[in-house]
Amino acid sequence: MPFSLKKQHRWWILPLTSFILTGCVGPNFKVPNAPAVKSYTATPLTPTVDTDDPGNAGKVQVFDEKQTLPAEWWALYHSPALDTLIKRGLAHSPSLAAAQATLLNAKETYRSQSGTAYAPSVTVGGGATREQTNATAQNNSSPSDLYNLYNTSVNVSYTLSLGVARVNEASKAQVDYERYQLAASYLSLTANIVTTAISIASYQAQIATVNTLIQAEQENLSIIEQQVALGGAAHTSALTQENLLAQNRALLPPLQNSLNQAINSLAVYIGAFPSDMTDIGISLENLTLPTTLPVTLPSQLVKQRPDILASQAQLHIASANIGIATANLLPQITLTGSYGNSSNHSNNLFDGTTGIWSFGGQLLQPVFNGGALRATLRAQKAAYTEAVGNYQQTVLQAFQNVSDSLEALQTDAQLLQAQQQALNSNCETLTITQKQYRLGGVSYLTVLNAKEAYQQAKLNQIVAEAARYSDTAALFQSLGGGWESGEFKNH
Repeated sequence: MPFSLKKQHRWWILPLTSFILTGCVGPNFKVPNAPAVKSYTATPLTPTVDTDDPGNAGKVQVFDEKQTLPAEWWALYHSPALDTLIKRGLAHSPSLAAAQATLLNAKETYRSQSGTAYAPSVTVGGGATREQTNATAQNNSSPSDLYNLYNTSVNVSYTLSLGVARVNEASKAQVDYERYQLAASYLSLTANIVTTAISIASYQAQIATVNTLIQAEQENLSIIEQQVALGGAAHTSALTQENLLAQNRALLPPLQNSLNQAINSLAVYIGAFPSDMTDIGISLENLTLPTTLPVTLPSQLVKQRPDILASQAQLHIASANIGIATANLLPQITLTGSYGNSSNHSNNLFDGTTGIWSFGGQLLQPVFNGGALRATLRAQKAAYTEAVGNYQQTVLQAFQNVSDSLEALQTDAQLLQAQQQALNSNCETLTITQKQYRLGGVSYLTVLNAKEAYQQAKLNQIVAEAARYSDTAALFQSLGGGWESGEFKNH
């Protein structure tokens, strides 16, 4: 009887039936609940103190839990030069390109697995041979026959495994993991570019201030040496001034080394060679300190930080692996079938009399394997427990990061306030001393000493200003950087 179209349709019932019969084995993954925490710090968040600093870094910062952190959070600094660096880094960073390729690899792996998981393996073949039979060998009285044999066939096989769904689940969770790793790379890269650019601006300002300080001390030393030569000062006074000058000169090499390393680091972040780096065009004066800081609610932090989401994906993978190990203990059924045509003549190969078909099945049940399969199941359960601990640790560290950043902003403002007060005091002292010198009330050496004190206070203020800019970026990074509302949302 010819093989009808309806019979052909029956082959597609196999995967559907298997899907219904197999279901899933092992635990069903459940996203962990967000921690029942209502605040990041032990005390309520309050605006930072007024630093009295007239510059951009001296503004009061307030925390707003109702605002959402923008994806391009660095734009809050209002620096076109900084925006340019970020764009260059996102376009040319090798580490980001590698993370993107890793995600694509995971996606294609998942597609290749999921595309065949519930579908049968189907092959189509055909052939033609020319054969001759040996009548003597076959004890046949008829002469040897020389003939052609033509055949076509469709072969179908399907393996019914209880672990297929969990394999797909693990593969999909791996895609999620790589997506969050890409987001983490994106966030880390942008934060590193911002903080490194701020460090460069800070080192450059400190070097300029130290050079001014050295110049004033050199003038001091010249005057004292003249006084010593005229007998108006002891030689020990010159030695003391030389020591002070040497100490401040010693500040330059470490600052210059730190500046060079920061420039080289920035070059790597933006995908350039150190020899290609020129002036980045950023100074502390042309940066704007963000004053309204969006603070993610604690209940939403676990949904926003990419490292937490990546750890959650690893937990999902570990859960699915338990199902895979469980399925390996259960029977595996393989169904096979074929339909085709066979004829000695090509002109009647596809008529209703040449059809051939076969159908069969095979059942494999693990019986003895030295306990390897059960040991694997126990190992996967232990791996899941490990993943739970890693996830919980990641969450705790994330909340610590946010708390540290929030508290740092408070203390940064207090430090800048103290440094600004010291700078104001030294500035007033210098002004008074200069007036007294013009009236003949004090020596020029006294004026130079006042200048030195002012420059030292200015150096401390620069460090305090840079800390406010950098720690603000650290807060944005600890909150997750707003990546989920940006370009990686649909990756």
